[in-house]
Amino acid sequence: MPAIGTLAVVLTAQEVRTFLPGGMHAELLGLAPRAYQIDPLAQPPGEVQRQLARIAPEVLVACWKAPALPVEPPAGLRYVCYLGGSVKKLVTRAHLEQGLLVSNWGGSISRVVAESALMMALASLRRAGGWLPAMQRDGAWKDDRLETASLFGRRVGIHGFGRVAQELSKLLRPFGTDLGIFSPETDSALYAAHQARRVESLEELFSRHEIVFELAPLIPATVGLVTEALLRQIPPGGVFVNLGRGAVVDERGLLRVAREGNLRLALDVYATEPLPADSPLRGLSNVILSPHIGGPTTDRCRDAGAFGLRNLRAYAAGRPIESAVTPAIFDASS
Repeated sequence: MPAIGTLAVVLTAQEVRTFLPGGMHAELLGLAPRAYQIDPLAQPPGEVQRQLARIAPEVLVACWKAPALPVEPPAGLRYVCYLGGSVKKLVTRAHLEQGLLVSNWGGSISRVVAESALMMALASLRRAGGWLPAMQRDGAWKDDRLETASLFGRRVGIHGFGRVAQELSKLLRPFGTDLGIFSPETDSALYAAHQARRVESLEELFSRHEIVFELAPLIPATVGLVTEALLRQIPPGGVFVNLGRGAVVDERGLLRVAREGNLRLALDVYATEPLPADSPLRGLSNVILSPHIGGPTTDRCRDAGAFGLRNLRAYAAGRPIESAVTPAIFDASS
């Protein structure tokens, strides 16, 4: 007999297709004798919460489109298995303090985010943001003004050393980069394990490295932390890649630096999302823009789904789950 009494799955049809393809959705529903599937996009406002109150699930599986839990969660709810990353739009710190068990996708998609960061850095070094649209729309061809660069043997800095940064460090090894990390809270043993140097300040990170990846979480202490002055310390012709959070960077300062053309930028996240159609960041040949798609690709969302299923099976068997979100982790996450 399964140990999960009642299961509520609050996922859109699209989320089911991408996170639980093949037989994974049926396997999920089979974990409990009473399993309910709710599409949040097919419900009027407030109806999902009303259905959860009636169902009183022991376990809730949810993702990006699920509405926030009320201050008083459904009676009997013990575990929320969130298939996405940040849980802050679904649960509060108070829920965790009251004993609600919550997990997210953990490190299941970190390698795919790291792959995106690497792609954007390479595209910036090759100036793909300029010549790709120029060839498509304007019939352009290379000329003597086109200067490209390689990643091999470069000095690379990373702000933050969470799971994505750790996976990125692995992808950078074949390029023989000199890797420096600024992450004051990280244990020295982790630096050694990833063949990286500890950097003592943001000033050192930006001034000593030609390519800088922004991967710090968005918490009150990091809002606007990356200033115009820091960006100006990256050596001319350098690259700044942001796949972390847009609000970590002073976007007005970033725009001023971008317009000067001495720095190449690759941005997947912004202070305001969606990026306004009239944003002055658009149209700059030294800037590559992507619409916050640096997370899991459509075909690899299944990795997060499989991770969630493993956690649900562990919970049903009375074993510890992985990537439990504690109050401390909640505070340190975006």
